[in-house]
Amino acid sequence: MMQPEQTILAETAAVWNILRRVPDPEIPVLNVVEMGIVRSVEVNGNNVHVGITPTYSGCPAMDVIGDEIKRSLSQNGFAEVSVKYILSPAWTTDWLTAEAREKLRQYGIAPPEHTTAEKAALSGEGKTVTCPRCKSTHTHMVSNFGSTACKALWQCDDCKEPFDYFKCI
Repeated sequence: MMQPEQTILAETAAVWNILRRVPDPEIPVLNVVEMGIVRSVEVNGNNVHVGITPTYSGCPAMDVIGDEIKRSLSQNGFAEVSVKYILSPAWTTDWLTAEAREKLRQYGIAPPEHTTAEKAALSGEGKTVTCPRCKSTHTHMVSNFGSTACKALWQCDDCKEPFDYFKCI
């Protein structure tokens, strides 16, 4: 028989596994854990409290993400699920896992090229973004605004394909 502490650890692990199946609504190839949106999980029996951080202030997907978290956990036997927004510290692209960056690349979105510390040391001019399709570094920004507010539109000068670049935040 499992001790209470072991039970809580097992239930917490189960919740994290369920959350890994909740896709980001704007980038469905990634889940909310890989994105670094899920900041905390507390389990008390059938009650679960999940803390999430928006990728940027006013992100329209947060309500959808919160609802999907509640639905997924409820469908998996957790009776009471609450979602709390955690605004500090602010989300950063540093929280994207290595797996998430590779999935972005395979999906056709160039992942952030630098950490926020590296970004602070660089000027916006001379930035190199690698094309996720042909891997060329001969690219240029078309627009600072892409398909969503967290992405910019770039184009490859070699293969001529446009692509989203996930901004380093």
